Amino acid sequence: MRLGTVIGRVTLGKTVEGLRGARWLVVSPFTSAQYKPGSKAPAVSKEPSLVVYDDLGGGVGQTIGFIEGREAAMPFDQPTPIDAIDAALVDTIFYSPLP
Repeated sequence: MRLGTVIGRVTLGKTVEGLRGARWLVVSPFTSAQYKPGSKAPAVSKEPSLVVYDDLGGGVGQTIGFIEGREAAMPFDQPTPIDAIDAALVDTIFYSPLP
C-alpha cells in the first residue's frame, strides 16, 4: 500500500456497467521527502498522478492509502478493469527515521 493526497475527482461519460455509480479520485503519490517531520515538500509530488477507485468516500485534500495492480481488482466478484483502489483514509502519519 502507498500513500497519496487526493488532488481531484474524475467524472466519466461512459463506464463499464459493473462500475456504474463508482467514484474516482485523482491522487498524487507521496515521495520520501513528504514523510519527514517539518517537511516543506509540496503536497503535489513530481511523480505521475493516478486515478483511484474510491469506495470509502475520500475527498480533495485528504490523505489516502491505495493499492495498485492485480490486488486492486480482488474485492470484486467479476474480473474488473481497475488499476488502483483506496484502502484507507489516513488521519495522522507518524514518521520516525531509523537511527
